[in-house]
Amino acid sequence: MDNGVVAVIPAYNEEVAIGSVVLRARRYVDMVIVVDDGSTDKTAEIAELAGAEVIRLEKNCGKAYALMEGFRRAKELNCEVVVTLDGDGQHNPDEIPLVVEPVKKGEAELVIGSRFLENNGEIPKYRMLGQKVLNIVTNLGSEIRVTDSQSGFRALSRRALESMNLRSDGYSIESEMIVYLSSKGFAIKEVPISGIYDVPNRHKKNPFAHGLSVLHDLIGLVGYKRPLLLFGSAGFVLTVLGLAFGFWAFSIYYQTNKLPYGPSIGSAVFLILGLLMFTSGLILNSLVQIMKKRE
Repeated sequence: MDNGVVAVIPAYNEEVAIGSVVLRARRYVDMVIVVDDGSTDKTAEIAELAGAEVIRLEKNCGKAYALMEGFRRAKELNCEVVVTLDGDGQHNPDEIPLVVEPVKKGEAELVIGSRFLENNGEIPKYRMLGQKVLNIVTNLGSEIRVTDSQSGFRALSRRALESMNLRSDGYSIESEMIVYLSSKGFAIKEVPISGIYDVPNRHKKNPFAHGLSVLHDLIGLVGYKRPLLLFGSAGFVLTVLGLAFGFWAFSIYYQTNKLPYGPSIGSAVFLILGLLMFTSGLILNSLVQIMKKRE
């Protein structure tokens, strides 16, 4: 498999679509690895019949764990490029050459297939809104700016694959991959892809709950990578609120010659919390810088 291209497809209960995804992907790669994430249906059997090597997980461990298991196997094969795509048919395997090409040419170590580089009217409005929020948070924690941080259709070079040491255990692995590789100086590029949303087996989780889960993980990731940015921003907001409450209290006192209890307490609380946030950000940022120097 030296210098070959391997597709890694995490799948959970995707018996309806996995066969066609594997068959179409095999036209453009040297090997397809399907990581069956504890499926209770025929996902693994159908993937094998379609020609994929299947890694079976005994229980549902989440997308991040499934991807990392696929990456582990790809590293054993010593391939040149790994391309990932979803097993539900949301990604078009015919676009694999487009995603892989910049890695093969040495233009990038990570290539992200973006649904937002070109006008794609098929994207549901709620997805676009949620995606923009997650993009903003991801970009705050990374060294670059991307338009589709949550795209699971991407390609990685062997060097990027071997360097990754991710801690994510959920759907935020896409963002963590961007943050981690950008912090290590790896070249990252986006290419336009299409998105297929009328798939037979819709998203396993409620879109709102899924978005909140990813956002929660991303906030923790940004706080770990850039604590001064996260805590400083929160401190700034709290300080502004404290000043606003203080101005309100002063206005009431000026008019009535009586100090209002509620606005005064609110001003004091927000100002103290803002100061604590700023101080925490400075301390944590110093610790992060010390850890970076030791690395």
